[in-house]
Amino acid sequence: MNQDQVKEKLLELDSEVEEFQVIFSGKASRRWDGKYYPDTHEIVINNKNFEDDNSLMYTALHEFAHHIQFTRHAKETTSRAHTNLFWSIFHKLLHEATEKGTYTNIYDEDPRFREVTEKIQEDFIQKNGELMKALGKMLVQALDLCQQKHVIFEDYIERELGLTRSTAKSAMMMFARDVDPSLGFDKMKMVAAIKEPKAREEATRALKDGKTQNEVKEEIKAAKAKPPKSEYSSLKKTKKRLEKSIEELTLKLEDVTSRIETLEDTADESPPLPEPPCPGVVRGTQIRQPTLPPGESGEYIEKTPYERMRGRSHR
Repeated sequence: MNQDQVKEKLLELDSEVEEFQVIFSGKASRRWDGKYYPDTHEIVINNKNFEDDNSLMYTALHEFAHHIQFTRHAKETTSRAHTNLFWSIFHKLLHEATEKGTYTNIYDEDPRFREVTEKIQEDFIQKNGELMKALGKMLVQALDLCQQKHVIFEDYIERELGLTRSTAKSAMMMFARDVDPSLGFDKMKMVAAIKEPKAREEATRALKDGKTQNEVKEEIKAAKAKPPKSEYSSLKKTKKRLEKSIEELTLKLEDVTSRIETLEDTADESPPLPEPPCPGVVRGTQIRQPTLPPGESGEYIEKTPYERMRGRSHR
């Protein structure tokens, strides 16, 4: 496969991701098979490291999971790249790629893997689950004895048995909630912590179908999360809020307009201002009127200083 074919197969698994590039370095490296660069959205693969396309595709899926992690879940991304969220995304991609034939599960394909996996699951994981569930039953009996003798149960499990309180609690819950021991201790502990019986059944079924604990945890988390508001309902609420604001502003405008009109009508009906009592009074200020010379009448023409000095007037 070339780099364009790899990108095409990745997009078949998730076509709604942000744009990214797959780049073959054309080199071999003992240090790393592939890298993802969040700043440039580039998946770089040392393609000379691989003898077959299936192994190369495994690395491509790993780096593609990082692309989804960093672009779609930016708020949940930390400085640590391989978080529980990452493993959930990666495992989901592997399952989908296996179903589509894009990738072949090496653990099923290689008979050596199958042999060692079966032995671990049957001789250790399942037996460990059975033992831990039986331990939970015995701890319940020990709790009854502690209550009868008025001693603290936590003191007994830590000081006498050398167990942690969390381990004892998990084992007792496995027994009380009758968790399937074939899951093994770790998966049993996760299932036992789920309160709702129906949710426990669904989690057990998913784990038996091959889903990882991280995948199941993410599904439970998503189920508990509030459903996202649709764009339609959000716009309807915004429209209703705006209509209410417009109605309130319209009423305020009508009130202000009415008050303005009332004030204008009142101003038109008010009586005219009275005339000044005499020509010499304007706005309460006395103005001295010039007097005519004795024996003269008519329009008074003020003389200039020069004319007054000469005793002549100019009309």
